Amino acid sequence: MLNAPAPAAQGHPTAAHAQDCPVDPLAGARIEDLPPHSREWLDQFQQEWDRSTGLWIFAYGSLMWNPGFTPADTLVAKVQGYHRALRLRSLVNRGSAEQPGLVMTLLSGGSCRGLVYRIAPERAQAELQRLWLREMVVGTYVPRWLPCFTQDGEHRALAFTLSRRSPGWAGDLPDERLLHILRHARGRYGTTLDYLERAVHCLRQHGIHDRSLEHQLALARAHGL
Repeated sequence: MLNAPAPAAQGHPTAAHAQDCPVDPLAGARIEDLPPHSREWLDQFQQEWDRSTGLWIFAYGSLMWNPGFTPADTLVAKVQGYHRALRLRSLVNRGSAEQPGLVMTLLSGGSCRGLVYRIAPERAQAELQRLWLREMVVGTYVPRWLPCFTQDGEHRALAFTLSRRSPGWAGDLPDERLLHILRHARGRYGTTLDYLERAVHCLRQHGIHDRSLEHQLALARAHGL
């Protein structure tokens, strides 16, 4: 299955969240240029994937407000065994090497409500490759098949998770450290604070209350951010 342990990070210890980019950051990108383990996971994924129904993708971060593709279906969904966390270091898009920022990831434990998209079969192969170029350019994520529970039933979807062994994991942050990041971290696509605000806003639009993110945003507001 597509649930192998995460390998040691290669080079830059952060995922490239290219879906935040106002222009196409994937122009000229090639699958052949991805790290070997990213390509191996893609090969394995394609062997396990039933193309007849298209491709289901679970979105929990910026894929919710900027997926980069037009889905055939969009449903509110819940996954068990993983929770959303603002715990993945961002050294480019929402921070820098001098002041790392944070973006969302899925960590083991608990549950997570987000969106699940279906890409139609005729578009699925092309969009899968674009998605892999966007999310697996460094290989920080561990791609997994996760069951997503919706009002229309259960769907097996691709989700990008993070191992706590990864150097991209920011660890458990005290409030003082989180506030410092929210106050100062800025990358090429904006601040970590803006990213958090957009996530909370998008979740509220879909009737989803994420207690952890709401607490983090309230903490920022209480400190004048």
